[in-house]
Amino acid sequence: MAGENGFIGSIDQGTTSTRFIIYDHDARAVASHQVEFTQFYPQAGWVEHDPMEILESVKVCIAKAIDKATADGHNVDGGLKAIGLTDQRETTVIWSKSTGLPLHKAIVWMDARTSSICRRLEKELSGGRSHFVESCGLPISTYFSAMKLLWLMENVDAVKDGIKKGDAIFGTIDTWLIWNMTGGSNGGLHVTDVTNASRTMLMNLKTLSWDEDTIKTLGIPAEILPKIVSNSEVIGEICKGWPIPGIKIAGCLGDQHAAMLGQACKKGEAKSTYGTGAFILLNTGDVPIKSGHGLLTTLSYKLGPQAKTNYALEGSIAIAGAAVQWLRDSLGIIKSASEIEDLAAMVESTGGVYFVPAFNGLFAPWWREDARGVCIGITRFTNKSHIARAVLESMCFQVKDVLDSMNKDAGEKGSLDNEKGEFLLRVDGGATANNLLMQIQADLMGTPVVRPVDIETTALGAAYAAGLAVGFWKEEDIFESGEKSKNSKVFRPVMEEATRKKKVESWCKAVERTFDLADLSL
Repeated sequence: MAGENGFIGSIDQGTTSTRFIIYDHDARAVASHQVEFTQFYPQAGWVEHDPMEILESVKVCIAKAIDKATADGHNVDGGLKAIGLTDQRETTVIWSKSTGLPLHKAIVWMDARTSSICRRLEKELSGGRSHFVESCGLPISTYFSAMKLLWLMENVDAVKDGIKKGDAIFGTIDTWLIWNMTGGSNGGLHVTDVTNASRTMLMNLKTLSWDEDTIKTLGIPAEILPKIVSNSEVIGEICKGWPIPGIKIAGCLGDQHAAMLGQACKKGEAKSTYGTGAFILLNTGDVPIKSGHGLLTTLSYKLGPQAKTNYALEGSIAIAGAAVQWLRDSLGIIKSASEIEDLAAMVESTGGVYFVPAFNGLFAPWWREDARGVCIGITRFTNKSHIARAVLESMCFQVKDVLDSMNKDAGEKGSLDNEKGEFLLRVDGGATANNLLMQIQADLMGTPVVRPVDIETTALGAAYAAGLAVGFWKEEDIFESGEKSKNSKVFRPVMEEATRKKKVESWCKAVERTFDLADLSL
């Protein structure tokens, strides 16, 4: 890659851990550090994080990664040009701008406590569940930040008082981190980027500004909202008290959009990121496409204040890798997440077992908050290997459901086939290291799956955004370089079409069994 010698740093703040990765001008990771943090489950369906713990995890990761790079002979202190930031989206924080302290724990994207607020709004508003879709591309759902913000405003006295006094401000995790890293209560910058803003329900997709009608309808005061910026521009400098004071923050994207950039997805190209959840995005170019099949209209990226906006269709899956964690932590079937591949490989099929991980409802394309998890088809023959394989299949079936919807929405214009007339799904995220999972994905879709050498493309995307903003890289370095794809691993389908069809029919039956189970008696 072109660009002067030096380094770009990337903060990757995920749902269960924080990482800081340092890249050289060839986009190779020279050092990294990762810290896991606590998830709190105060009630069934509720998920929270401690914003202060997340803040500390970022500080620790930056310091440790720089120490590692320095120990390996890299002059990061003198050569770090900028940092990018990518974060878990929708997770909502309200804090005091005078004290800098959160007024409540962060409500995480998968938290479902706002279902009663959603139902209330659906009844009150003329457009029902789709009332805001025209402006923001999103249905009314527990998933998005606006609903979490309403819950905090209605249920937390400290938030009510803070807003009344003009002391409370709102943000997603990117906003919380940037505010603290640029000064906090001593002049910290209150900003968010277009991709994170697009997940709040409050941003107009066409104007890329807060939608006045939406804010007024929901009763959210405009003064608590951050300024919206592009994904690739110099936002500010890191303040004293941090490991790298004076370094520019020059890139910011929500995690799934960062993965799109890290995978260099142009118009017509799709990627699937496998993490706690799974997220499939298809770049639709500079025109937002309205979905008629349960998908979200969102942004891919906007690489500079004057750059064209790239839009996307997205299918969000709440539970993917989290189902593997459940096998490990709640059932004890495996001791580490990596064990699932060997356990599932001990059988050639699930033996008719189907598992649907609707722990807190189902996201795209079903959007059923009343759904709950089921495991069906169990016989006396069933053992833990069958269940492990069914868990892996559940991740792949959900991705296929989303891709099928994308094909219906985008049609022939939405996907680019290769020279063989194949649609290629680009994949990334930690779970893609599981070869069996990737083969199952290719088999159930009937199309190839392409895994890059570097599967941590989310962090790479944030680094790209920052590097572009400070002239470290050029867009052609990212989008026109074929070097990375040469060493990618391609998984091709081997399953017979008749078998695939039968399995998909059985999966759909299993999904239907999850509906209307939220009110089961304890």
